Amino acid sequence: MAKNTGRGHRIGAVRGRSEFKHPNGTYVKRDTTTGRFMNVSDHPHKGVRDEK
Repeated sequence: MAKNTGRGHRIGAVRGRSEFKHPNGTYVKRDTTTGRFMNVSDHPHKGVRDEK
């Protein structure tokens, strides 16, 4: 389980989530079990694994 440190980063990985960079420049977070898109952000999500 990932834990917040209170300093802008996490210790550990967020499980069951991945993200990729959309061609328009935003980062899209995805649920790895269902494949559904969960969130879109201008900056990378903390502790979320990148897709290849």
